[in-house]
Amino acid sequence: AEDEVTLFERDMKEFWIQFKISYGTEQNNQTSALRDLCKETIEALSEKWSKKLKEEDLMIDKIQEYNNEILQQSKYVAEKEEQLTEIKSKLSQEEEQQKNLTESIQELKEELMKKMEIKSSKNKAAKEKMEQVSKIKTLFKERLGLEMRRIHDEQLQFIFRHIDHKDPEKPYICTLSINEQGDYEVTSCTPPLDCIAELQLKLRETNNFSAFVANIRKAFTALSYK
Repeated sequence: AEDEVTLFERDMKEFWIQFKISYGTEQNNQTSALRDLCKETIEALSEKWSKKLKEEDLMIDKIQEYNNEILQQSKYVAEKEEQLTEIKSKLSQEEEQQKNLTESIQELKEELMKKMEIKSSKNKAAKEKMEQVSKIKTLFKERLGLEMRRIHDEQLQFIFRHIDHKDPEKPYICTLSINEQGDYEVTSCTPPLDCIAELQLKLRETNNFSAFVANIRKAFTALSYK
């Protein structure tokens, strides 16, 4: 802007110098020519300044256009950064959920393994007890008139005979099972024995199956004399 003002002042100065020269030397004869020169000079200056103003207006419009474009780009970048932040947050949440899910699955696996181990241990104990019963089955039947039957729900039924001297074939029945805790449990007794709970407890404490069967037979025999 300063350069243009300086140029304008210089052009005006040159004009007045020319005017003074023309006025001093040919004042009377060149008045008309001077007016023409002044007019041409003013027109030239007007055209020059008009052109410069148009160029400046175009430059301002271009700068404004660039500013608008930069503003739009900045807005676009801000939106994308916000979206990226949201995506990162979601990914972080999903990773945390995945971690929690993995830990839960591992805990369930460990709990299931423990239950399977406990179940396997109980099954093993139950199998050993049933094998013990099977081994003495024949002995009991031969010596004590005892018949053993495996009935529903994995229960073992003891049928005692030769107890009632009036009716040797009369059956005295006691049914035994192994509960969820792996302990012996009397599920039925015919005829009922008052001491059955005591005998069951003693069987659980000693795990002496032979003694339990013998004591049941004694209790039935005593009952038959009443």
